[in-house]
Amino acid sequence: MTRQQKENATDARDHRRISRLAAAVAVLALTIAAPTHAISVEEGQAILERIDAYRTFSDGDFASGVTIITEDPETGVTRQVVQQFRRDREDKLLMLIRAPATMLGQGYLRVDENLWFYDPESRTFSRTSMKEQFSESDARNSDFDSSSYARDYRVSAAAEGRLGSFDVYVLDLEAKSPDAPYASQRLWVAKSPSLPLKVEEYSESGRLMRTSLFPAYQQVGETYVASTMIFVDELVAGKKTSITLTDVSVDPLPDSIFTKAYVERVNR
Repeated sequence: MTRQQKENATDARDHRRISRLAAAVAVLALTIAAPTHAISVEEGQAILERIDAYRTFSDGDFASGVTIITEDPETGVTRQVVQQFRRDREDKLLMLIRAPATMLGQGYLRVDENLWFYDPESRTFSRTSMKEQFSESDARNSDFDSSSYARDYRVSAAAEGRLGSFDVYVLDLEAKSPDAPYASQRLWVAKSPSLPLKVEEYSESGRLMRTSLFPAYQQVGETYVASTMIFVDELVAGKKTSITLTDVSVDPLPDSIFTKAYVERVNR
């Protein structure tokens, strides 16, 4: 297969993925019925803790391929391919960008509560934040980390409700940690297992900034990974990012992966 044929095949896959993205958005953006009845804030907080437990690899390591497709009405469709490595018990994370060629070798390394961005051209590490936008997508760096709802948010209101055909819990959250990516959120959480299906994320002024959709999860042991994530930019009409995980692995990872020396070495 020629290079042009490969590029055409990739473009075709991207267009099919965007079509699936649109379908998934339609499914999870169905008319939302009003909450049926309230539940206690304490029950809501317990649900947050269950979400974190379901989405955290407390003992082992985790790795996957990540395909990020951003659809922008001004710049068109862009595609990134990333390698992801996580060690949740030590709060370690590594994201290495493998495509496009113009971004090859860029990486994000989290160690000891510090998040570093590596630029292979200047061969320098610079500090960044989990709140910041990941590369040029609608995702934030925190979207690739282990779940931390119970640590970063408190429940201000909780109820049972419906999201399309799903029975859900509806939780209103207020940030209690400076590390929280948004000032407040509203979650629609599946009842069993307790996993977010839709999240609305708001600024301090109460403006809706982003809607996050999680139409598909993959179970890995007792942990659930969002295998498809969709982030809709509520400030730019028509702009959204879809993220798909592939080649999921829970095999043990060498300690050396979560080091600056490793990031520098793989870029030589």
